[in-house]
Amino acid sequence: MDYTIIVKTGDRFLSGTDSTVHIVLHGNTGRATKPAVLDNLFRNDFEQGATDEFCICDEDVGDIEWVEVWRNDFGVAADWFLERITVEKKGKQFHFPFLRWIKAHVPYRIQHLDTFLPQDDRFADQRSAHVEEKRRLYEFSVKGPGLPAQVKAIPDDEQFSFDYKWNIAKRKLKMIADSKLQLLTQGGKWEGIQHLTKVFTNAFGEPLGCKRWSNDIFFGWQRINSMNHSLIKLCTEIPKKLGVSDTMLQPFLEGWPLHQVIEAKRLFMVDLEILQDLPCKSDDFVCPVPIALFFINGDGRLVPIAIQLFQQKADDNPVFLPTDPPYTWMMAKMWYNLADASYHQSLTHLGYTHLIMEGVCVSFHRNLSQSHPLFKLLAPHFLYLIAINTRGLELLVAPNGWVDKTMNIGIKGMFNLIARGLNRWRMDVHGTLPEDLKKRGVYCLNGKILPGYFFRDDALLLYDAIKNYVTKYINLYYDSPEKIEKDWEIQNFGRELTLSREEGGCGLLGVPFDGKFDKPEQLIMVFTSIIYTCSVAHASTNFPQYDEYAFPPNYPASMNGVPPKDKSSLTEADILSTLPDKKTTLDVMTVTKILSDRGTKSLGDFEVQYIFDPDAKRIVQEFREELQEISKTIKRRNEHRNPKYEWLDPEVVPNSISI
Repeated sequence: MDYTIIVKTGDRFLSGTDSTVHIVLHGNTGRATKPAVLDNLFRNDFEQGATDEFCICDEDVGDIEWVEVWRNDFGVAADWFLERITVEKKGKQFHFPFLRWIKAHVPYRIQHLDTFLPQDDRFADQRSAHVEEKRRLYEFSVKGPGLPAQVKAIPDDEQFSFDYKWNIAKRKLKMIADSKLQLLTQGGKWEGIQHLTKVFTNAFGEPLGCKRWSNDIFFGWQRINSMNHSLIKLCTEIPKKLGVSDTMLQPFLEGWPLHQVIEAKRLFMVDLEILQDLPCKSDDFVCPVPIALFFINGDGRLVPIAIQLFQQKADDNPVFLPTDPPYTWMMAKMWYNLADASYHQSLTHLGYTHLIMEGVCVSFHRNLSQSHPLFKLLAPHFLYLIAINTRGLELLVAPNGWVDKTMNIGIKGMFNLIARGLNRWRMDVHGTLPEDLKKRGVYCLNGKILPGYFFRDDALLLYDAIKNYVTKYINLYYDSPEKIEKDWEIQNFGRELTLSREEGGCGLLGVPFDGKFDKPEQLIMVFTSIIYTCSVAHASTNFPQYDEYAFPPNYPASMNGVPPKDKSSLTEADILSTLPDKKTTLDVMTVTKILSDRGTKSLGDFEVQYIFDPDAKRIVQEFREELQEISKTIKRRNEHRNPKYEWLDPEVVPNSISI
């Protein structure tokens, strides 16, 4: 009997090998082939990312139930990451996903499809040993007071296999050289707003905020469709700390009494009280703590009608209104956006996607075997997460790094804010989109509440598709609660998610039943939340960065001076005096341009194939088909949107947090 053996070496850092590899095929007849060497003469087999084909001839052992593979320690770089082996026999294929580093002189036994709950694995001892090894590689560490759990040291397995676009420093230098931007930004301060706009007549492209930054409609649009889209909430009563009156607001309500506007659900609010007493990088810089009101006008547009830059009413803390002198109103909006940007970069982006999901990723690797069906479900959504976090924190969020140079709060304020926010984030609210929308009073499927909330409308389609996908997948493997209760790997995973950081866990809030899973619905909620956060939530808050940050007056993270303390008329010169200098602007432009690039394939199009079970593959295909229909829907929606909201087209959303 001729057997064709197809071997895929993983695309991991130094994953190829020159060792001699042996294989034995075990059939359902109880017989096995003789040990065979996998070697093609005059060819360098098992190179990183390569697929090699071999042919062996032996007796017919029936359908192949499991294979046994081992290697010697020949060669300088002997370590070998074996992704999968496919055995072909008489046109029939048998798949063996290894997804493991193969050590020298150790036999590895993998069953057909290798998708088993731990209680059903015939090679339980081998499985337990592999999980224990991963627990030593993936250790938790809390790297600062109140910060999320992260990996103690990045395992070799998590390194980028190539530099690609993740070498931020190298790409930044190349972009500046290619665009000749340094010639446009020589000197210190900007001569005028128009001079600043000329910077974008190059390969970088003009950011969306460049022409719309002073527009009230665009300022309202930013609250619901930009990077910080999930702070706005329905206003049911005016907070006592906000110094407004019915008379003050009346000119902006299109003739409606205030109480009727509230009853009609046309008044909304953002309150950034979490920024109170937040430290900045030095005493020379300020971060406001604003509270603002927004009104849905007769055209269905959200517009700002009142901005108070600090929390408590005071004579030197006026409420700024659209009828104030034009540059005074602009200045108030800029300082508001500085606070909004501080929250966005610290929590919405870094804290609530990158860092929280890193802890989940570490626990995932520590507890789930590669053979576990839920490992195969989640693995594509953790690709490069630990690597980009490690590189990003070293370069961007380090003393005197990018954050210190380009943000008023610096890393001191950023880490302080992350610690505050971590105690508020709940998986069953902030990680569960419909619940978050309901809590803020903006859940609506027909657009009658807060029309124009494109993030909500598109994200709900994707959330529901992910939940549908996860539901089918989990029900495939857990057709009874007993299977969940007896699955010690998933129970350990849940326990570690909820265990406090002080005790060596993730310390997540809002995990159902404190991580003691006993119903499929609990697993569905948790795994939907994780996949949604790593894909949709991150995409929506990461990829608009260049459009928003690149033009400093639009969405400044750094401003000089102090916020206005009265309503005196200001000038363009006053606006310019607050802006960061040309060198800092260049730093913001280049890094946000890099961060706005996609790192991995589109949602559902996985870089590595983990799933081989035919029933599960059908579920994946149904997920992809649903995403294709969602993509068509969003494209149709964007034909009538101005500006378009393209960040959540499934073709644009990556699988993982990889940039």
